[in-house]
Amino acid sequence: MTVLSLADTVNFDDLKTGVPPQGWTAAKTGEGNPKWEVVAHDSAPSKPNVLKQSGEAAYPLCIKDDTSIKDGFVQVKFKPVSGKVDQAGGVIWRCEDADNYYIARANVLEDNVTIYHTIKGKRVSFKNIDTKVAPGLWHILRVDFAGNRFTVTFDGRKVIEATDESLSKAGKVGVWTKADSVTLFDDFSFGAAASD
Repeated sequence: MTVLSLADTVNFDDLKTGVPPQGWTAAKTGEGNPKWEVVAHDSAPSKPNVLKQSGEAAYPLCIKDDTSIKDGFVQVKFKPVSGKVDQAGGVIWRCEDADNYYIARANVLEDNVTIYHTIKGKRVSFKNIDTKVAPGLWHILRVDFAGNRFTVTFDGRKVIEATDESLSKAGKVGVWTKADSVTLFDDFSFGAAASD
């Protein structure tokens, strides 16, 4: 069991609505115009606010600025609302910038969970599993990472164990969507493993 030296949860409830969350960088990988904003939403797991992405870009992402985690975890509750090209929600970690990071994401239209690395803006999957991702419901996506080993948990069930060597340094954490996904996020949690 990993001992965490730092764990924090952001529920967006004390942040100004109608704008991206303070202390985060709204960004994108590739072309497009993402729209990240804090909004009030009746279905929020922790009321009243959620983080919403409703623009369109290749890969919209929102990065928590003051984070630097090498080994630890990242978790979020997300609700896929709509999207014709895609309906996805994900978390990122070891993020250097908008073109270099790891992602785990769940996709409604493909009914799968996939883990990727993005290097110099190019996204490559290294493991995925078919699993039902229901639209219009809140889901929980979590990744535990230590060294080159990654464990992805979806709605409380371990779905992926994988290894990859691409990004080994500490980096930021955040959330991610794809294309025209309209996705809500809440209760974003992260923590670093205690060093020996």
